[in-house]
Amino acid sequence: MFSDDVIGAITAVAADLDIESAALLAVADVESGGQPYAIVRGKKEPLIRFEGHYFDRRLSREKRERARKAGLASPAPGAIRNPFGQAARWRLLTRAEAIDREAARESVSWGLGQVMGAHWKMLGYANVDAFVSELRESVTGQARVMARFIAQAGLVDALKRHDWAAFARGYNGSLFARNSYDRRIAEAFVAYGGSADALAYSFAANGEPALLSAGSVGPAVTRLQQCLAERGYVVDADGIFGARTSAAVCRFQAEHGLAADGIAGPATMASLSDAERSGDESTSES
Repeated sequence: MFSDDVIGAITAVAADLDIESAALLAVADVESGGQPYAIVRGKKEPLIRFEGHYFDRRLSREKRERARKAGLASPAPGAIRNPFGQAARWRLLTRAEAIDREAARESVSWGLGQVMGAHWKMLGYANVDAFVSELRESVTGQARVMARFIAQAGLVDALKRHDWAAFARGYNGSLFARNSYDRRIAEAFVAYGGSADALAYSFAANGEPALLSAGSVGPAVTRLQQCLAERGYVVDADGIFGARTSAAVCRFQAEHGLAADGIAGPATMASLSDAERSGDESTSES
């Protein structure tokens, strides 16, 4: 949990987005692990993570060769390991800046929201240095950068609806379910004073996600796929909610009077159960 002064700073920024403070606090907590800054060379600095594959593709051929020889760049994601401590990560960044300052700063995920520096233009900053200055200014600056990204990515409504899966997909990527990102956001939301009903809305009583969509994985997806296959929809029961499963869900929803959004929520699952009880054997292909 954040300290009271950090909670106050993030709450003030949440008010500008017109969303519950618990929602923005939850995102910040999950992204930062509840750590608003690190002490580096005696100064409070935002948490950073250097991405060597970003750096690699932002460099000229000559600089790329130098960076690869120095162990700072690689075309393969994850090949350049981040040191465990933040002081060591800042030293890594300093080495990268010596090769290309702008590219290095663009290749870092920054602060409470772990927003990539490459997004500086989308977020309305004059340059990447202005973006970094805002983050280094204060916790409030970090929260403003995170809020700007959430707004520009069109994710404010998802937070307001407590649609953790939709938010997770937009903020964390299509594979968010692999690290239970949506559930962790929901649980942090409740921990910061959000309604427990919002947790119940997004997750079934057995702890499995009640909203399954592209990127979801696990036993709940396998059961969904089995239900669809039993009703004649062409899917593989592999536990991975991919394009074929999404198409099958959309087709089932359209054929049963539901919004064809490809998200298997309570209404879709209930309709699948009703179809089973009524002996619905409609055949669909995806």
